[in-house]
Amino acid sequence: MTGDPKPIALVARRLLPAGRDRLAARCEIREGGLDAAPDELPALAAGVAAIVADPTVPIGEALIEAAGETLRVVANYAVGYDNIDLDACRRHGVAVTNTPGVLTNATAELALALTLAAARRINEAEAELRAGRWHGWDPGDMLGLELSGATFGVVGMGRIGRRYAELVSGFGGRILYTALSPKPEVDEELGASRVEMDGLLREADVVSLHVPATPGTAGMIGWAELEAMRPHAILVNTARGSLVDAQALARALREEVIGAAGLDVYEHEPDVPPELLEAPRCVLLPHIGSATSRARDAMAALVADNVLAVLDGAEPPNRIV
Repeated sequence: MTGDPKPIALVARRLLPAGRDRLAARCEIREGGLDAAPDELPALAAGVAAIVADPTVPIGEALIEAAGETLRVVANYAVGYDNIDLDACRRHGVAVTNTPGVLTNATAELALALTLAAARRINEAEAELRAGRWHGWDPGDMLGLELSGATFGVVGMGRIGRRYAELVSGFGGRILYTALSPKPEVDEELGASRVEMDGLLREADVVSLHVPATPGTAGMIGWAELEAMRPHAILVNTARGSLVDAQALARALREEVIGAAGLDVYEHEPDVPPELLEAPRCVLLPHIGSATSRARDAMAALVADNVLAVLDGAEPPNRIV
């Protein structure tokens, strides 16, 4: 990457200084900004060598063609990459990268926070207090699920799923998990057991989702799966909204088919299904799984490392395509 002019990097929305400053030292930066609509990006993409995207930015054929032959890399500011048309990138010879690893702790910790909030009805209790509806201690009020000794079902034992399993192991219960292949080190270290999905749903007090969004995982939690869960069970999703049928989940909460839910992700963000907003015993957060200063700065730095490696003709740290 020598000579003049500098290659151009399009930051579709926003990249924190930990990554932006590193890119700006060697690239010309174009920015769409947080309010940039997807249909505005092609006008900014002409002649760019890199596009920095995030889960809200769809990267498809039209945007890749708008960038033209100069485009060499799409760097996603996230671990997931379901917003990117990987086949289109392959056809155009464009590398795709993501930012795994550095957000593992933050996301697993938020899954634990949602587990606790849903189990102890924290959002409902706080709303009662703030609205002036709390009239003192009542032995039958706001009864929740005690997690000590509970059975935790971890759907997907990748980096984040494993860290979540480590965190909940402190409750002294059982850990069940699904995975494409056995994880003997997890079995040994955490006393966990690999089971089939139907068995996990039947036995778990908490079901936490940690799998990527793919055609095979779309709608993996629907009405049949919710009916299979225990009546007091909690569903936690910090992975991708497309994994869960929102209407089925809202119905399951209304009809007390399951006990509670804690969600950080939705299928058509930033829209949240109205039925979930109205559902009882449902803790909702605005996709803040990786929202710690440490994690977001590390992600931004990794974005820059990936972009600069590709532009230098080297292998990027986190290539997907």
